Amino acid sequence: MNMLHKNKIKDLNDLVDIVNELRSQGKKVAHSHGVFDLLHLGHIRHFEQAKSLADILVVTVTPDEYVNKGPHRPAFTHEIRTEALAALEMVDYVSVNRWPLAVDTIEMLKPDFYVKGPDYNIVESDITGGIASEIDAINSVGGKFSVTEGITFSSSTLLNQHFSNFSAEVQEYLNDFRSRFSIDEVLSWMDRISTICPMVVGEAIVDEYVFSSGIGKSTKDPVLAVLQEGIETYAGGSLAVANHLAGLCDEVILVTQLGDVRSSEDFIRKSLQDNVKPYLLTKSQSSTIHKRRIVDRYTGNKLLEIYDMSDHVTRGSDAQSLLDNLQTLLVDNELVIVADYGHGMLTKESISLLCDKAKFLAMNVQSNAGNRGFNPVSKYKNADYVCLQEHEVQVETRQREGDVRAQLIEVMQRIDCPRFTVTRGSSGSIHYDESSGFVEAPAFAVRVLDRVGAGDAVFAITSLLVQLGAPWEIIALIGNVAGAQMVSELGNSQPLNRITLSKSITSLMK
Repeated sequence: MNMLHKNKIKDLNDLVDIVNELRSQGKKVAHSHGVFDLLHLGHIRHFEQAKSLADILVVTVTPDEYVNKGPHRPAFTHEIRTEALAALEMVDYVSVNRWPLAVDTIEMLKPDFYVKGPDYNIVESDITGGIASEIDAINSVGGKFSVTEGITFSSSTLLNQHFSNFSAEVQEYLNDFRSRFSIDEVLSWMDRISTICPMVVGEAIVDEYVFSSGIGKSTKDPVLAVLQEGIETYAGGSLAVANHLAGLCDEVILVTQLGDVRSSEDFIRKSLQDNVKPYLLTKSQSSTIHKRRIVDRYTGNKLLEIYDMSDHVTRGSDAQSLLDNLQTLLVDNELVIVADYGHGMLTKESISLLCDKAKFLAMNVQSNAGNRGFNPVSKYKNADYVCLQEHEVQVETRQREGDVRAQLIEVMQRIDCPRFTVTRGSSGSIHYDESSGFVEAPAFAVRVLDRVGAGDAVFAITSLLVQLGAPWEIIALIGNVAGAQMVSELGNSQPLNRITLSKSITSLMK
């Protein structure tokens, strides 16, 4: 890197000292903030106008972890983005922000002008509400908010057209989708789902990630010895489904069970979003389900998975309590989302009640290491929507290979349901109903960190859209964007939310 350019790049604390010194010399300071993922003529003219307002132009960039333009962004790391900005003559200093917004940075720097581009001329158009907070911040420090004028370019559009991370097949799919659906049309469905109040029914799971480093082979046994370095714990299972929905809907009801041994109730209550109303029932002589994953810190590979649970079927007064709560809540609820992980919560009686009384039943019946194939979707006689992973279709049909479409038709002969989604990992998804036939969509994941929880996220948001009657093409795109977001994060550390998902969709469609 050119030494002059390198000297322009400053740590935020050092930049505060520099700006204070410049201000003491009577210098005026302008501050611009953004992602600046791909520098273009619009940015250059923006910076030129910003510099004309003051003696010094300071630019801060959004750090990689807070770029909410989809799992395929940023295209360039913040190190590269800051170096590119530092090469511009009109930019005096560059720094990486520490937060999603520039509010704290404005309060630290106290610039005379906070300058945004012409895209922010209408504050109300910012779906995040962030620009309004930044305007409040610049006003609070005695500065002025300013918007530059001139031609506008979209970094997202330029990246999508000329620097896409996707394969030619995915790019062709997106071009076709953009030709048939507008951004506003897709986002209108995101707005509509907020009015639904879904009820989630299913097992609560506590996901634990134990990070470790290998220290060698045991001297006495042929096993790998690891050193534990840290533990992170997340809300999984039906808790994760409820949290995803809470980021999309105004209110969510959750019906689940906790064990009377190692219940983890305090953790679970704290982990649920504020707009989730939980009915935490009891499963006696059980532990709340804990799934512990031993993870190599360096590679991120999972070395071992340990289940702590009692997967006997709910019985006695616990089973009756579940039935009583479901009977009461089903009366008023328009959408019931069942996440059945096959660990014993849902009895034959409760399944029958859900099938008979739910006004709209969306269902995912999971096949996993803990239920060893004893959790087929056909134990439900009917549903309005079923979302399965491809291997769950294979388990139901007892076919490891074959055409997934033919297998799905066989599943449909076993359960009365008019609408299906089959998630297929890196192969995308297949969707079906009788009127539309089969609709396929590719996967949009560019970076896969952890696949745990991705299916739950897809199931959550597609259930809302299917209940509303959205077109399958839109359901498929939104669902696969949600899945791509999840696999780029560890477990269920970051539940879905409407704003981030909307920005990802907008970036993808430009």
